Amino acid sequence: MSDTFLDLGDGFWTVRGSFRIGGVFDVGTQCSLVRLASGKFVFLDSYTLTDDVRAQVDALTDGGAKVEAVLNLHPFHTLHCEWMHEAFPQAKLYGTARHHKFLPDLPWEGLRCEQDELAEHYGADFAFSVPRGVPLVCADESVHFSSVLALHRASGTMHVDDTFVYLRKGFPLSLLPFTGRLGFHPTLAKALEPRAGAADEFREWAIGLGIDWADARRIAAAHNAVLWLDGKKLPDLIGEALGRVKPALDAHRAEYG
Repeated sequence: MSDTFLDLGDGFWTVRGSFRIGGVFDVGTQCSLVRLASGKFVFLDSYTLTDDVRAQVDALTDGGAKVEAVLNLHPFHTLHCEWMHEAFPQAKLYGTARHHKFLPDLPWEGLRCEQDELAEHYGADFAFSVPRGVPLVCADESVHFSSVLALHRASGTMHVDDTFVYLRKGFPLSLLPFTGRLGFHPTLAKALEPRAGAADEFREWAIGLGIDWADARRIAAAHNAVLWLDGKKLPDLIGEALGRVKPALDAHRAEYG
């Protein structure tokens, strides 16, 4: 299946790309192109664009000249950062501390994506949120739970990798419990910080996110689908997702308090 470039309206486009587990199961990946109020553009996350998608991006961005920045919001999504920088060399490159560590030769901006100052810099166009009760980068690098979530104010589109997942796939991926519904990434139990209060901090963060971003109209989610809310409200969806992870949160409280 070829990559797609979808116009979600109000200056937000999503690239639905390919990522295969073990070279077999394509669970998908994404990046987004967003038009700022200034008329410039930013990418959310990096991805190697196909020729067809690149042509569509170039048509919107004056051959890429209007792309002012690439915001790499997920610390473990590093495969495509070098390609994105080579494709749009004039764009400022923002990443998390892990991006700086693992790709030190790229010209990263000093401001990191997990820092509050990012919201100050792009606050007119985006709200950002970093989950609490879990580290952005777990010591176990097989746990890819946390990321920097972004809400594009003009379109009401929430861009999120891994922290929330929404998958629409056929068999056998259709057997996964989060297929067809919004849920937390299945590594939550492993991601929670091993200390008292972490489970409650995570729950409070999630509830607060639903309240603060209650006007969100759609979610461009990891790994391969866009969830159109269409009357459903983000607080309700997050509440349902929290209900499904209650056993994991309760087990954490029982062990750590």
